[in-house]
Amino acid sequence: MVHPESLRVVSQRLGALPAPCASCDVRERNFCAVLEPAEMAELTRILTEAQVPPHGTLFREGEPADFVMNITRGAVKLYKLLADGRRQVLGFRFAGDFIGLTAGPDYGYSAEALSETRVCRFGRRRLDALRERFRRIDRRLLELSVDELAATQEQLVLLGRKHAEEKLVSFLLLLGQAQVRRGEPVEPIVLPMNRSDIADYLGLTIETVSRTFTTLRKRGLIALDDTTHVRVLDRAALEALATGTG
Repeated sequence: MVHPESLRVVSQRLGALPAPCASCDVRERNFCAVLEPAEMAELTRILTEAQVPPHGTLFREGEPADFVMNITRGAVKLYKLLADGRRQVLGFRFAGDFIGLTAGPDYGYSAEALSETRVCRFGRRRLDALRERFRRIDRRLLELSVDELAATQEQLVLLGRKHAEEKLVSFLLLLGQAQVRRGEPVEPIVLPMNRSDIADYLGLTIETVSRTFTTLRKRGLIALDDTTHVRVLDRAALEALATGTG
């Protein structure tokens, strides 16, 4: 669930609004993009919108998976807490991404807003009922599950890199590519997550992440406008590093 203490605004149910998704910035690339008008009308009847502040919790690992969510603005961190208390960041999701899908009754990970974030929430039971009526919705959810698997495989490749430079450079290039897919400029690369989040995603220490950023900057490969914006100065060299040939 989206936790009450995290919410700044929870909108009214959107089914009563005329053309409720017409002004959505990510309408053409989110969960709803492939739906026909009749399917879209049914979907809006079970949709609520929530706004979550930075560091607000959307749901926690182990809680009943009562909702699935489409991010329409902002950024979200997905993570698991290990038995020894350490944290493993599983990934980062942005506007247009879908979160909360699970095969079991409970969430398998936690989700936390990295910035001011807005989501469309769908009650899982009511969405499952629509899946029975509209096979296009069912197929779309299957596609999203496949995308989630691909993201997991992508992280495994990152974790398998031998050197910190390869991991961090690959991560930065992937973020830039994701920006382009969202229709945003490739540069600067925006980092809504902090160095600790990056470290827990790449399997590194915070010190190693910070030191690697500094090394890349001193080598003239990147420029750090601030802690959240990176400009690529030598893309060919970074791509060579990412593939282990640099």
